[in-house]
Amino acid sequence: MITNILDYLEKTAEKVPDKLAFSGDAGSLTFKELLDRSKRVGTYLHTAGYYKKPVVIFMEKGADAIAATFGVIYAGNYYVVIDEEMPAFRIELILKTLNADCMICDEKSEPLVEKFGYTGRICKYDRMVHDLPKQDILDEIRKEQIDTDPIYAVFTSGSTGVPKGVLACHRSVIDYIESFTLAAGLDETCVFANQAPLYFDAPLKEIGATIKFGATTYIVPKQLFMFPIKLVEYLNEHKINTLCWAASALSLVSSMKTFNKVIPEYVKTITFVGEVFPVKQLNEWKRVLPNASFYNLYGPTETTGVCCIYKVDRDFELEEMIPAGKPFKNTKILLLDENGKEVPKGEVGEICVKGTCLTLGYYKNPEKTAECFVQNPLNHDYPEIIYKTGDLGKLNNDGDLVYVSRKDFQIKHMGHRIELGEIEVVASAKDGVESVCCLFDNEKKKIIFFYTGEASKADVAAYIKEKLPRYMFPSYFEQLERMPYTANGKIDRVNLKAHYESK
Repeated sequence: MITNILDYLEKTAEKVPDKLAFSGDAGSLTFKELLDRSKRVGTYLHTAGYYKKPVVIFMEKGADAIAATFGVIYAGNYYVVIDEEMPAFRIELILKTLNADCMICDEKSEPLVEKFGYTGRICKYDRMVHDLPKQDILDEIRKEQIDTDPIYAVFTSGSTGVPKGVLACHRSVIDYIESFTLAAGLDETCVFANQAPLYFDAPLKEIGATIKFGATTYIVPKQLFMFPIKLVEYLNEHKINTLCWAASALSLVSSMKTFNKVIPEYVKTITFVGEVFPVKQLNEWKRVLPNASFYNLYGPTETTGVCCIYKVDRDFELEEMIPAGKPFKNTKILLLDENGKEVPKGEVGEICVKGTCLTLGYYKNPEKTAECFVQNPLNHDYPEIIYKTGDLGKLNNDGDLVYVSRKDFQIKHMGHRIELGEIEVVASAKDGVESVCCLFDNEKKKIIFFYTGEASKADVAAYIKEKLPRYMFPSYFEQLERMPYTANGKIDRVNLKAHYESK
């Protein structure tokens, strides 16, 4: 029985030591090299006296940064990744919350640390991997580790603007890796192209599958996502066959008419997550890759990233919502009303999750943990924790979960309860519309509509007026040259709100 994610790495390194594990602009590592460097980092941290503590990793995104994460786990600690692309004030808040004594840096990142006001010890990665690992020390640490020990903290954006650190443990990550790879049909033949930053949980899809099976992950240079044709050429050059990308990244490629010039010749499996994937863009991918398998994923960071999956096995109308599907094995979805009662099939309720996919809660924030990780209101007989996602969903006729919107995006307007996501889905079906976001001005009681694409505002407005009732018609339309996105591929609604309020 696997109780430690390092078991995956060790077994794979023994089986295929010389196979390429991770590769990118910052360098490449085989599984043997990855294991060796991870153990060296773990030995160094133990010798330096760090145990059961948060260790910050501030390195260029690449194979060595991944080795550092495993090294932190070898030493019995848990890692927190930061990146120079993150806003400085956000990094400062994270470091203040963590109060971490140790930060791992490389030559590129070390000179940047001073501006964040960090006062702890800086460990240079190149120095950490200089000395040989001490297996006896690592064995002693391993004996003490259990599957509920934390292995990482991912900081998400809270509604107050203060980042929340979500702690995941061996048990939830192992459950995630086993469930996701089984449901998506992944194996050792997978060649991944990593898109997501390492400071989110999203890369677990590639990293977990890579160390479990002995697959290979290429870390795509960030700048390529500004040039979709070169991006697809990169996929072909490395014979990428599996994409686990944010829906926004996939939409970026298809909406720019990239496939008129080049198609990803080797891709056979695509999973997408984050914002709703417009059916119009999904159809473009299906058109050029008719034999590929497509999977929609759903799940928040608090459920170790993903907890539901849907295999796209039919065609969808442009204004349909692609289902989130069914929960992974060992996971249960509850749809509850405001009184904690289960809603009837077909009706909308808050999506709540239970199972071993649940993370440990929020770092140094017991109040928020108690608010979101609660006793199952349907069970009065024994302790049973569920996570309240704050998302709204319903079950369709096939028993699949359908994501509706965030509770925050449900508004009361002109006497009607409205899901802003419904307006977005309808508008996304319009020819000449690429991406859409709706906000609500609560003070002026106005629905605000942003979009990108070639269609004129008059045409978009006429289309929405034809498709939706009057009380759902936006009061303000703005055509953007580019939709702002957060680093994890979701539309940056905070940015859009500030943009609107500045007018």
